[in-house]
Order: sequence, then structure tokens, then C-alpha cells
Amino acid sequence: MSTLEAAAPRLRLLGGFTLTYGPAAVDVGTAVQRLLAYLGLRHHSTRTVVAGTLWPDVTEERAHGSLRTALWRLHQGRESLVRSEGDTLELAAAVAVDARALMDSALHVVDTSPQPAVPPHDPIPWLLFAGELLPGWDDEWILFERERLRQLRLHALDALAHRLLREGRHALALEAALESVRIEPLRESAHRAVVAVHLAEHNVVEATRHYRAFRDLLHSELGVEPSVRFVGMFPMGAQARLTGQ
Repeated sequence: MSTLEAAAPRLRLLGGFTLTYGPAAVDVGTAVQRLLAYLGLRHHSTRTVVAGTLWPDVTEERAHGSLRTALWRLHQGRESLVRSEGDTLELAAAVAVDARALMDSALHVVDTSPQPAVPPHDPIPWLLFAGELLPGWDDEWILFERERLRQLRLHALDALAHRLLREGRHALALEAALESVRIEPLRESAHRAVVAVHLAEHNVVEATRHYRAFRDLLHSELGVEPSVRFVGMFPMGAQARLTGQ
């Protein structure tokens, strides 16, 4: 077995598509990329659904032919990355997918059960530094998966910020909250998390400055005011000043 075949395959979908075996990247065609990306995100699917999703603008016969060609090219000269059982296709269990690691991390953070399972990955680096899902790909199924992952990450970042705040890890809590703000600047829950960290550190001036900046942005973009809940986070004296302007 060659060194390439012996190395564990890894599929990177965040920030762009890359298939690697150890340190070596493997150049695959566009059709194979799309097939691996689809199975990396959907876990498994039938041949008919895969063919219809990846080749929606051709006849069913041609779509199945394109799928067979992609599978043939994928299996040339290396271990099989896709398993086939009857009509079902799925990514081989040995393939590590970064988007799945991000999903697992996010789902663990938002899990509110009394004793959540031990996370398979440290959620902090995944949630703070993950790239966009397959930037530049504009297939309809990718747009859906990108938005689904974005929303899950946003909820997880908010939850992570509050968890880190409860643990007294203020710097990391602020990083999580600000990353949520960067992804979606009009998301009030993210801005509340930023202000919560500032107030926990008794930085009322910074909290007030951040609130006012968000209020101005919200009014400019949507013509609305922040919620009463947001204002209620501040000490009474500060509330009066904020609502009086």
C-alpha cells in the first residue's frame, strides 16, 4: 500500500473544497467534488436523489450516467471513498469531513440536556474560526446547506458566549459574541451577548457604546429600535440615558 493510500482521507468543505490524504492534496474533477461534497453534507442518499440533485438540468438517464462516470473516476487508483449498498450511496466512514465536525460542535453547544454527551471536538476553535461552506458554489442544494449551517453556527456562538461568560472566560466569550456579530450584524442576540460580557467586566461605557452603535445600525437599516429586553440589561441610570436619547 502506498503512503497516499495509507493516509486517512480528509474532506474540507469550509473555506473551499480540498480532498487530502495526510499532507497530500488530491486533484479531482468538478463532478467528483460535487458528489463528495453532497455526501459529506447529507451523509447518505439514493442514487436517484443524488443524480437528480447534482444534475438537475438534464434527463434522468443522463443524470444517472453522469453519476456513474463520477463514481468510476472516484475509484480509480485509490481506496473507495463512497460506499454503495443497493441503491444507497454514502461517504466511507474513514473520511473525516470538517463541516460535520462544525455541525457536531455546534449541536453539542446548543444541547440543553442536563448531562450532554462529551463533545467529539473542542467546539471553541471550530465555532470561532470556521470558514464559509464552499464559497463560490451556487447550486440550490449548497445555498440551502450553507444557510442551515450558518444559522446553526450563529445559535451555537450565542450559546457559547453565554456559557463562557458563566465560566468567567470573558475574553473568549467576547470573541464568540463578536464572531456572531461579524456573521450577522443585525442579529440582536449577538449584540446582547457582547454587551453582557462588557457589563460582567463592569465596562459600562463600552457596553453603552456598543448598544448605541447597534441602535443606530438597526434604525438605519430597518427603521426599528432594539428590544426592551436589550435596554433592560443596563443599570437603571444607564437605561434612562439610553432611552432618553
